[in-house]
Amino acid sequence: MGPEMSRTQRKLKVGLLLNPMAGLGGPAALKGSDDKQLVAEAMALGYTSHVGDRVFTALNGLAERLQGLEVLTAPGSMGETVCERLQQSVPAFSFQVTGNVQSPTSADDTRRMARLLQSEGVDLLLFAGGDGTARDIVDVAEVGQVVLGIPCGVKMHSGVFANNPESVTRILKEMIDGELVTVMEGEVRDIDEASFREGVVRTRHYGEMWVPEELRYIQQVKAGGKEVEALVVDEIAAWVIENMEDDETWFIGSGSTPAAIMAQLGLPNTLLGVDVIRGRKLVQPDAREDQLFSIAQAEPCRMLITVIGGQGHIFGRGNQQFSSRVIQAVGADRIQVIATKSKLAALPGKRLLVDTGDQALDEQLAGFMRVTTGFDDSVLCPVQ
Repeated sequence: MGPEMSRTQRKLKVGLLLNPMAGLGGPAALKGSDDKQLVAEAMALGYTSHVGDRVFTALNGLAERLQGLEVLTAPGSMGETVCERLQQSVPAFSFQVTGNVQSPTSADDTRRMARLLQSEGVDLLLFAGGDGTARDIVDVAEVGQVVLGIPCGVKMHSGVFANNPESVTRILKEMIDGELVTVMEGEVRDIDEASFREGVVRTRHYGEMWVPEELRYIQQVKAGGKEVEALVVDEIAAWVIENMEDDETWFIGSGSTPAAIMAQLGLPNTLLGVDVIRGRKLVQPDAREDQLFSIAQAEPCRMLITVIGGQGHIFGRGNQQFSSRVIQAVGADRIQVIATKSKLAALPGKRLLVDTGDQALDEQLAGFMRVTTGFDDSVLCPVQ
């Protein structure tokens, strides 16, 4: 058990730091946003980052409690811009800008600003990005500094992120209200993006940071799911294939369980991407978000996804090609989730998580969802 934050009458001092490039590589099927050249390619395709929107959602949800925050942030797109937007929404909200950053911003800016914010004695270093940003933060995190990640990247395997922006709101409310909040060590992990694009996951442990121990709201480190029995996966695949219509179009999501379906169909598979099949034939490998949206607008489609082991996410982690507009174009009733019962039983709270970036859609998807767990076998799982 980690140290405890005691009740205090002073304002909660938060250092806010955004990675404005985070998440750009997800919808473009680039498997990450660490490579500046690939980020430029994603921008050239018309993709934009939604980091500012997600941070705004997290903090605007505090409404009247924003006055209980003393916010220190970085210039421009690394914090100042979203704080100005918040001030327009809640005029009583105030903040202070410190330091300087380059344009475009870089990992060096993240590390330098994280050091500066910590030197100002912030109670909580609140950062927005993905695993790459978490790596930059852990490089300079001081002993005992409490951090919290707002999930905005493509890769979010680390245990330092909240489940979604709304979870950040709940955690900050408890801290502002002076609740006794225990903190724990959260693991920072990242993968090699070049290998990721080749369908190979090479993860590496980079360290730990202290995070609020609110396990309802903090995601768990991604588990590889190696305990999955091949026989069960084969049964799931057989059932899905048996129920495919001859001329049906399917968006096959990432993961080893969907890969088993492609294997039984004798089709090449993008393990860490989205493949489109029609009439049981591959028509678009490793599809981008815009390609999926175009197809979904033109014809009825079905979407097949699995659950991230150890976390429970079905949207918003590694499959940002399934954007809110793609999900809505396909239709919630045409989403098929597959997972083994052992994977579901091992999930924290035995529930599924959605983090599409669209709060209204997240609320629409909440409730219960049927998950195929074997041949002609399924269970109902709560979704939140």
